[in-house]
Amino acid sequence: MYRSNSAFIVLVLAALSLLANAQQHNPAVGNKASRKPVQESPRKLTPQQQFVLDTVKMAVALPEPDPQDRLRVLASAANVLLPIDQKLAKNLWREGVRIESELVRLGQTPAVSLMANGQTDCASAQSFIENLPEAAVPAAEQSMIGALTSCPKQTMYLVSRKLDAAMEQKIVAPRALMATIEVAGTKTLWSQTHFQKIFSSLPDAHENAGEAENFAAMYARMATEVDKDVARKTGLQLLEWLSKLDDGGTRTLGINIAGGAMKQALGEQGFQDALSGDVVAGSAVQNAQNPGTTGFDRPPVESVSVLQAMGNNGTDQSDRLRDLPASQRAREAAAHGFAAGTSGDKNQAGKYFDMAFAAVDEVWGARTPEQNAAAVVQEVSEAAAQIDSVNALTRAQKLRESSAQAIAMLAVARVVAGAGVAR
Repeated sequence: MYRSNSAFIVLVLAALSLLANAQQHNPAVGNKASRKPVQESPRKLTPQQQFVLDTVKMAVALPEPDPQDRLRVLASAANVLLPIDQKLAKNLWREGVRIESELVRLGQTPAVSLMANGQTDCASAQSFIENLPEAAVPAAEQSMIGALTSCPKQTMYLVSRKLDAAMEQKIVAPRALMATIEVAGTKTLWSQTHFQKIFSSLPDAHENAGEAENFAAMYARMATEVDKDVARKTGLQLLEWLSKLDDGGTRTLGINIAGGAMKQALGEQGFQDALSGDVVAGSAVQNAQNPGTTGFDRPPVESVSVLQAMGNNGTDQSDRLRDLPASQRAREAAAHGFAAGTSGDKNQAGKYFDMAFAAVDEVWGARTPEQNAAAVVQEVSEAAAQIDSVNALTRAQKLRESSAQAIAMLAVARVVAGAGVAR
């Protein structure tokens, strides 16, 4: 009996020894609580990436008294930063969405839309639509389209309900409605019903003249998707509404778009029959086809050619540039600075960029809502950064207004991020 027990004990001890040895060689076996998680070391940034990260952080830290400017800065910063620091980029997006929501609730159209650019998560998009007042729908139209495009499952029902409520108050957003129709499907009952509804309750023509092309485009998209009787009725309603607009390019273009789509949907004879029964619509179409109708009043477009600047390289253009309006002077001086810099004449490039950044201060100080001053700041800063990004950053930081500084700094960061070189 004693020998039997001894043999048993030896076997047990041997088994325990083998088990302990296996645990030592197999980290998956043993006490899991004692295992420490492996921590990934932070990704090491290249000098160029560090330059971009530092520049973005400095830019977003600057004070922005105007929420529209703050929104511009956050949108640009998040775009530049996303490939380098996703966590910080998302934090900037959240702040931007909050500002965008506040602007919309105040009835202001955001200068840029984070949601329109797909720069938000679906939970934020859903919350934005849920808390949107019906009266703010026109100001939020671009944001609504972005939310609907990025997160259709989460926002389709909410957007359609919000548009319904707005239409009951004679508030319409044709582009947002068209985007909803596209998501829902042009042949669905909701889409067909709301297409008819919007043209039977068009808003005041003079107060909403800016939407003329959007209404016409919506009709053109749907005219062949609905029954011919519906296309005929809604087409005449739209033409009568367009006829109430003041003579000009907007009125002419809207009538021509609507008339062309109506003709396509009804055929030539059906179109002529419809016009013959509606004097107002028929007269509107006839007047729009009259060559004497007032044309478009387009603001003059500033044309700046880098190729032309390079062709004039070697001859000092400073005297000619001083006589130009500030925005054009800024752009042309930057183009000449780029041309001089790429040819190796850094001193002349510096003189041109001195003039360009001085003009940027003028543009920013005299900016109006109709003028895209931010685009001028970005264009000049990007041109300078192509030649010497460190010098361009210094110039950006010396601009008078903090908002202009931030926009210019981010333009420099964007060039470095794209080229991968900080010079």
